Amino acid sequence: MKTDPKNDLPPYFNIDPDTALGTLGGPFETAGFARIAQACEAGRRDLAGRGLEEDGGRQLRLFSTWEITRYLIPVAVGHFRRVLKQNPELPQGRSETEGGAKWFTLDEVLRLRAHFAAEGSKAKNYLPWRPEGLPAKMVAVANFKGGVGKTSTCAHLAMSAALDGYKVLVIDLDSQGSMTSIFGGKVEDEWQTVFPLLARHYGQHLRSENQRRLDRGEAPIPLDDTLTEALETRADSLVQKTHWPNIDLIGAQLNLYWAEFQIPVWRMQARGWKLWDALTESLEADGLLDEYDVIFLDTPPALGYLTINGLAAADILLVPLGASFLEFDSTGRFFDMLHSTFSSIEEAENMAARALGREGLSFQWDAVRAVITRYDGTQQAELAALMQAYLGPVLSPHRQDYTALIGQAGEQVRGIYEADYRDFNRETYARGRETFDSTYAALKQLLLGSWRRDEHMAEAAE
Repeated sequence: MKTDPKNDLPPYFNIDPDTALGTLGGPFETAGFARIAQACEAGRRDLAGRGLEEDGGRQLRLFSTWEITRYLIPVAVGHFRRVLKQNPELPQGRSETEGGAKWFTLDEVLRLRAHFAAEGSKAKNYLPWRPEGLPAKMVAVANFKGGVGKTSTCAHLAMSAALDGYKVLVIDLDSQGSMTSIFGGKVEDEWQTVFPLLARHYGQHLRSENQRRLDRGEAPIPLDDTLTEALETRADSLVQKTHWPNIDLIGAQLNLYWAEFQIPVWRMQARGWKLWDALTESLEADGLLDEYDVIFLDTPPALGYLTINGLAAADILLVPLGASFLEFDSTGRFFDMLHSTFSSIEEAENMAARALGREGLSFQWDAVRAVITRYDGTQQAELAALMQAYLGPVLSPHRQDYTALIGQAGEQVRGIYEADYRDFNRETYARGRETFDSTYAALKQLLLGSWRRDEHMAEAAE
């Protein structure tokens, strides 16, 4: 059978201009963007609504005895059942069928874990370790390359830490609000985001600066309505509960992006304002570093002022990237930009500090790690090995495989830890979970190591 030679040509050949005109449609005007946005919003509501309860909220699934004893509490199934039988005051779970497996809420799992910690084997660690008297660790997940799995990595690490028993706060610094959607957050405007905390920090600085101006006989800079309102805002008023009992959220929405325009205006007004300290000092002043164990910061895919605040606040920086040339190249440029940005801040601040005889500024992080995401060992092993050779210990050896569990969970707008393993065979579930469990294990090692180092430093200072 002979083929039409025209059909063998690439599609950009033999295109008739009149045919092309007929498919073009009319000119596109600004209002068209609104129609597209509305269509996307309708689709987003449809997708986000899947899996919601009748009241429109999310509810975390239950956990089976098998899952609890394999992943959450280090006890044998038989011993777990005996303890429940001997202690009827403990959560007993519920069965979907007569004599079937027992299922528990995460709240109940946390209560059971506390019981085993108090009454169980002293040789086992039932509760996650955090030294007394030391603040929460803040973990920023960042890369200015989009599509690298930044938000999903951050969300899954937050869920892992929650399953481990830590009290977690997630702060969404990305005006796209993807992290907020994952945790079912409701954010009406920028006043329910971190924006008022940044504004408050600036307002406090301006108020102090105005007092110095008055002392010198100069006119003060007036505080506008935004700053006046922000000065009355506390961080805990921005915190939302989520469907995870030990994960709270400070969410984001589109208006948060306004901060990227407003912060430089404030900085021009008051050059002495240390904008990079705004988030850290606000959370510390309002007690959130004591209330939570781990705080995760999901940053925008850009090195703007919100990202700078997140990175400056972080104790640990994680940089997700795919095992591809373009992502490796882009991530290298991201690290270069980090160096340029923070070294320029240090240089400017230290010049002034030296002139005044004060201690200089030096940004420090407990650890920085890159993490390969969406990994396909059949096609990317060679490139991943090359990246490991160049990045060395900065690149985590644990790679996040892209599995069927991850793909399906994404389609259902939930994390892998929210997926019911009964929807998969156990091998598929275990493999999909293992890839994020390994990433969290590597992070937890950094958390515990940095806390221990802080302990030693505190003891040495006494």
